[in-house]
Amino acid sequence: MGTRLKVLSVFKTLHRTRMAVFKEDERALTAARFQINEEFRKNKNETSEENIQKMIKMSSAVETILRQSVVQMEHVGEDKLLLRPREGLFLENVPYCDEPRKKS
Repeated sequence: MGTRLKVLSVFKTLHRTRMAVFKEDERALTAARFQINEEFRKNKNETSEENIQKMIKMSSAVETILRQSVVQMEHVGEDKLLLRPREGLFLENVPYCDEPRKKS
């Protein structure tokens, strides 16, 4: 795959991830779109193949962090938040416990 296609692919992947991660949050969607577009626009005249590959790698890492680590929350009261996890975000269904389990 050519470098231009790789750059376009990671650009599109970042935007798809942005749409999934910040679904129904117009402010976050707009801010993320602006940031992604600005970073790509800022580096559009880069000619060094080595630098371009580094930026592609960084963009892929950012996409992974967004997809795996960002969780939406919504204020539903004075001191309450509603957690809105995406499907596939949680790997196991293990109840939370403040104290570590004791080994038998």
